[in-house]
Amino acid sequence: MDSVNADNFENIVYIRNMGHTVVEAINRQLAHYAYHVGQITYLGKMIKGEQWQSLSIPKGGSKDYNATKFAQLKRRSHFTDEYLKREE
Repeated sequence: MDSVNADNFENIVYIRNMGHTVVEAINRQLAHYAYHVGQITYLGKMIKGEQWQSLSIPKGGSKDYNATKFAQLKRRSHFTDEYLKREE
């Protein structure tokens, strides 16, 4: 990743002999990671059953969650900021 810059975004890299631009290759890898996270989450839910705690908004909780979020002022921040502050 250290060598990636605006000058080489369109360069072709090969993954299993399939040509991708650098940006396409990065997107492919990110999607691959997300796929595996989904698999791990699915297994966790199967193993924990009723003891499973949602990793995001609990089922049926979107309305309350959104009300809380939209009650806040617009701002520039990262979506993990609120979770990282809890650990400090």
